[in-house]
Amino acid sequence: MAEGLIRVLLIEDDPMVQEINRQFVERVEGYKVIGIASNGKEGIELIKKEKPDLVFIDIYMPNQNGITTIKQIRSEELGTDVIAVTAASDIETVRDVLQHGAVDYIMKPFKFERIQQALMNYRNYHSSLLKKDAISQQELDHLLFQRGKQDKSELPKGLNMLTLEKVIEYLKGRDQAISAEAVAEGIGLARVTARRYLEYLEQSGKVEIIIEYGGIGRPVNQYKIL
Repeated sequence: MAEGLIRVLLIEDDPMVQEINRQFVERVEGYKVIGIASNGKEGIELIKKEKPDLVFIDIYMPNQNGITTIKQIRSEELGTDVIAVTAASDIETVRDVLQHGAVDYIMKPFKFERIQQALMNYRNYHSSLLKKDAISQQELDHLLFQRGKQDKSELPKGLNMLTLEKVIEYLKGRDQAISAEAVAEGIGLARVTARRYLEYLEQSGKVEIIIEYGGIGRPVNQYKIL
């Protein structure tokens, strides 16, 4: 298994939805579906065997529903994160799922973009916590609250999510702040296009601008992922 790959288990009783979920998850770079269970009991067995990073779980299922399964995951301290993907929209169910630690809640029917956003958010959360022994309040606030800000807004006209994800991943691979020109060259974008994505990320609180002085000419903006 490739280093850094996030391993996902699907718990869903509908074969058609199983396949849709699998395809959507694996369209997002860095994710791999490592197993599929048709009910909560099978899901718990696979979690214990495969130890996935993340579980996609339906709520309405035979042989142990999603709520009971999430509670068992927590009570047995199985160490996996959970995203609910379900048709359940009543407030009691939503509250119950979130109170037991689900990192996201996606209602059926859904589009790929909603799954993609959930997985991008989770990857930021997952990688940030894995790399640190301690975290500052500012970093924690960013992880907890930035997701909601992004979900409520669409990308500006002319930007698309796949390219934005490439820019983010490229910045994550750099130890030092880099210029828009370097980003453009690194992922094959026009310089003005790269700058638009970087400015959007800075406005969204995902990158910081470091102004580099020295040499002849204007100061150069350097960008660093938070």
